[in-house]
Amino acid sequence: MSFRPVKSERVAQPTLEGAGVHLHRAFGFGDPSELDPFLLFDDFRNDVPEAFMKGFPWHPHRGIETITYVLNGSVDHGDSLGNSGTLGAGDVQWMTAGSGIMHQEMPKGNAKGQMHGFQLWANLPSSQKMVAPRYQDVRGSDIPEIIDDDGTRVKVIVGTFWGKTGPVDGIAAEPVYLDIYVPPGVKKTLPVDTYAHAFAYVFDGSANFRDASNPYGVRVEKEYRGEELNIRDLSGNRTLVQFDTGDEITVTAGPQGVRFLLVSGRPIREPVAWHGPIVMNTRAELMQAMQELRNGTFIKAEH
Repeated sequence: MSFRPVKSERVAQPTLEGAGVHLHRAFGFGDPSELDPFLLFDDFRNDVPEAFMKGFPWHPHRGIETITYVLNGSVDHGDSLGNSGTLGAGDVQWMTAGSGIMHQEMPKGNAKGQMHGFQLWANLPSSQKMVAPRYQDVRGSDIPEIIDDDGTRVKVIVGTFWGKTGPVDGIAAEPVYLDIYVPPGVKKTLPVDTYAHAFAYVFDGSANFRDASNPYGVRVEKEYRGEELNIRDLSGNRTLVQFDTGDEITVTAGPQGVRFLLVSGRPIREPVAWHGPIVMNTRAELMQAMQELRNGTFIKAEH
């Protein structure tokens, strides 16, 4: 087994999206090869309803898949195919936009006005850019959870891990998407596909993802300020940890334990032409999509 060293760490940055939703973006609209096949990751977390209630009104997608995971509150959704529904706490929606879809997502807080969820964008290979759109809506109760003897908990949303397989299937990049809790002070070694790009996103507590030979001196940008903060060996809330190559990662939980997403997928390694929510392979394909949006032919009747 070969240990994956930490390639980089950074704190998600405050961003406005949709009709004025306050969220934090861990990556997106940068170098698409960095975490190929993943393009963007947003953490939408707030306990002020005015900061998220306007939501994400009708907008198009083509050429990608969007993965929405709700922890707190709910998200009402609808689309141009006539689908509608609500994602509650613990639920997941994997939407394959394919040839094109118009949809909206409207977050709502829980009884205390709190909202928390994540959205990940995954690219589609050229052979699947124009497939028929589809949804996979998964209830939290259908997501398998593994509890290890040391108290570690792993929810397997996508892929296979420790003998359990998540309910979302048929995804081009063969991803693994895990929600992991490690108790205080516990050290775990977790397998990762050798050929996949992988990242962790910490959203509660803190942890050290580095090997014992290089445990100190991690530097990140302190949230909301430009100053640098030396946090020694612990990666805390809203930290994105990008791993280098190897087939396992090591995590040692901090004094409050740690909860994080561990996401991996095999890179597509194709050209990317990207404009907002539309991701194609060439500029010509991108321009065609924009023209179809203008002339009303974006949604394919045959689909």
